[in-house]
Amino acid sequence: MTSPKLRQTKRSLPIALLRARETIMEPVRDMLLRSQISEQKWRVLRVVEEIGPVEQTVIAKRACLLLPSLTRLMHAMEHDGLLTRKPGTSDRRKSIVSITLKGRALIEEHAGESVALFDKIEDQFGGEKLEHLLDLLEDLQDLDLSK
Repeated sequence: MTSPKLRQTKRSLPIALLRARETIMEPVRDMLLRSQISEQKWRVLRVVEEIGPVEQTVIAKRACLLLPSLTRLMHAMEHDGLLTRKPGTSDRRKSIVSITLKGRALIEEHAGESVALFDKIEDQFGGEKLEHLLDLLEDLQDLDLSK
């Protein structure tokens, strides 16, 4: 019996996604290194800034983090004065997370460079192609591969 033939790695979806991610993330990491903030913390700040005070499980999902990892990050980010947590009103076991002025200032510090990077990607890749890619990636996220 012959084993199924695997795709070549240059056409493997998981590897192609990782390569594309690294292409995009390299300049982002360089930008964040100057502030000594990790890309995970940056994602958390961006999510909380974007949607306002929010429960941790929502942050974990939107920032692509496991809840235990987010909990560890939250302690450090609170200590650094970037975020605050308070108990939820309806369920005291849940925390509501808010961004602080210091957290907003950090986002503002990098906003121009972040926008310039996105503009560079859009210029080189093409705006229409980029929007199409983002739509396709959202569709890909909706797949149910558990079956």
